[in-house]
Amino acid sequence: MSTYTVVNPATEESIAEVELADLAATDRAIARAAEAYETWRHVAPADRARLLRRFAAAVDSAIDELAALEVANAGHTISNAMWEAGNVRDVIEYYAAVPERLFGRQIPVAGGVDITFHEPLGVVGVIVPWNFPMPIAAWGFAPALAAGNTVVLKPAEITPLTAIRIGELAREAGIPEGVLTIIPGKGSVVGERFVTHPAVRKVVFTGSTEVGKRIMAGCADQVKNLTLELGGKNANIVFDDADVAAAAAAAPGGVFDNSGQDCCSRSRLLVQRGIYDEFMAALEEAVGDFAAADPTLPDTAMGPLVTAAHRDRVAGYVAAGDVAFTGTAPTGPGFWFPPTVLTPPTTSTVDFTEEIFGPVLSVVPFDTEAEALRIANDTEYGLSGSIWTASLDRAMRVSRGVEAGNLSVNSHASVRYSTPFGGFKQSGLGRELGPDAVASFTEVKNVFFATQPAD
Repeated sequence: MSTYTVVNPATEESIAEVELADLAATDRAIARAAEAYETWRHVAPADRARLLRRFAAAVDSAIDELAALEVANAGHTISNAMWEAGNVRDVIEYYAAVPERLFGRQIPVAGGVDITFHEPLGVVGVIVPWNFPMPIAAWGFAPALAAGNTVVLKPAEITPLTAIRIGELAREAGIPEGVLTIIPGKGSVVGERFVTHPAVRKVVFTGSTEVGKRIMAGCADQVKNLTLELGGKNANIVFDDADVAAAAAAAPGGVFDNSGQDCCSRSRLLVQRGIYDEFMAALEEAVGDFAAADPTLPDTAMGPLVTAAHRDRVAGYVAAGDVAFTGTAPTGPGFWFPPTVLTPPTTSTVDFTEEIFGPVLSVVPFDTEAEALRIANDTEYGLSGSIWTASLDRAMRVSRGVEAGNLSVNSHASVRYSTPFGGFKQSGLGRELGPDAVASFTEVKNVFFATQPAD
């Protein structure tokens, strides 16, 4: 097996050496998961729920440890990492209620009784990105396990440490061997094998739209289930009746959180022309307060980018853009990049149309509600977005008009474990989280029982 050297993006120091699975190791992990499935699917609902609650409790006891790992491995701020570890716990706990509530239906029919069952799929392959390694892993494995599937999970090559530890916590909590397997490796090896292996009955992928399309094409050969959560180029629309101070103060968090490495980042800011100058003055002050700094400190707003290569890619967009103002970032070791605001002359520039995945915000003015909707929807993506207005009527109209799966009014919140999450258009297929996500990890079986006596 080959290995990968894990690097702390804030210090550039090597912190771990992780073995990467080859094809043979991947096949062995899938075979163990397939064998474990034959037992796990038949575990009594109350017992499966109890094991998941123990798993959630084990994560809860290790939140500080998991958060520290994420700060060191991914460069997340400690405040974000604590929330992310808590989200893993909450998601597992939420889906622990599923096994005892995975209800079928009784459907009225002539000549007998008709009932439905939710049957698990089998082995599920979960491919996790590097930007939110902890929560996105749980969004995939928790509902899958609750429905009776087994899971083989591939963390991103550069951020595997928290997934490895979560897998250990699952075993410590009593989750049987093979039910949840963490297998670090390259996407071209492990991820590709999830797509081609006939025992893997569903692939869950979060990542780029380009890779998602290839996975979708591969899954078509076996008519394999999949959930895709892909890219985003989301709009933050500020109308002239909004609370300008509040909208400007919130805007940096909406785009620069996690250093902009977020598919829900509100990286396109649309400001109605009548308040544009006032808003930009308030925004410059807010960006100045949103500094990149040591992610281990509790009051740090933003950490580094994840790798040097990614920092250079982000810098390329800024070099070609119209910079209005920037915030601050440390110098010296670390993959630092300051929060940056661009004011492109049109809505067709690359910074306004392409997903940068870094702390870069592009701001344009608009005149009418119709123009705002046209600009917001002029993208291949449709994941998230925000609307700032004091008018309930306008909020309802615009939220119905924006082509995106997750919208917030006077807020930038996108994710709650109890509500659906997913995108329109090329931002993905299917929904994660919420009460209905578990259905995507089952097949509906219909059974008819004849009750009329035979003639």
